[in-house]
Amino acid sequence: MAMVGLKLSLATWNLIKLYIQQYPVAGLATVFFSGVLAWGSFNWSLEITNTEKFCISCHEMRENVFKEYQTSIHYSNMTGVRASCPDCHVPRTSIFKIARKVRATNELYHWAIGSIDTKEKFQAKRYYLAKKVWSIMESNNSQECRNCHDIDSMDTAEQPDKPRLFHELSVVWDMTCIDCHKGIAHSLPKEFDVELVMDKLHDRIEKEEVTCQSCHTKLVSAPPGDGWDDK
Repeated sequence: MAMVGLKLSLATWNLIKLYIQQYPVAGLATVFFSGVLAWGSFNWSLEITNTEKFCISCHEMRENVFKEYQTSIHYSNMTGVRASCPDCHVPRTSIFKIARKVRATNELYHWAIGSIDTKEKFQAKRYYLAKKVWSIMESNNSQECRNCHDIDSMDTAEQPDKPRLFHELSVVWDMTCIDCHKGIAHSLPKEFDVELVMDKLHDRIEKEEVTCQSCHTKLVSAPPGDGWDDK
């Protein structure tokens, strides 16, 4: 199949060269305007597939994750600033945006074969799909989050105690947004072990000798026997 494609490409290129040789001006003009048309069509297709309307055009997204997103702070909040599907899931930089669109062809394939076309199928694959998204966000340092949220611009002194503490620790620990903010726009998979994550977090906090009251502001004193009573 690859050889057939290569032969067709070579044959097309030879025809183009022959046309340019016989009609230099018209040939070059045709190539130029064809290129402009192709580039314009390419950019148009990128933009049309980079809208929330397109994202929820299939019922798999519309009936599952979109409904969850509609209950989140990214959809409705006191400031009226909304982060839509492409804001969080499509890079803004052109080369990374194109790479994301190429990967999306695999999603179209699974849509065509009905991999998650029922709620039961979707729930069965939710953890696998969530881990893929989290992995991408971890690898690019949560860049789509940082397009709107810049931790260097945060006035942590104006934040409540717990967010302030964790934002400050996240810089020390070289953490990224998605490390703490999983489930910010969609429900967490049932397989996701929240208690295990919190246990690991407590272990790290204990090493930093952070007081219990730094997070548990309503705690009068530290739990007896945990070694933090005097901190």
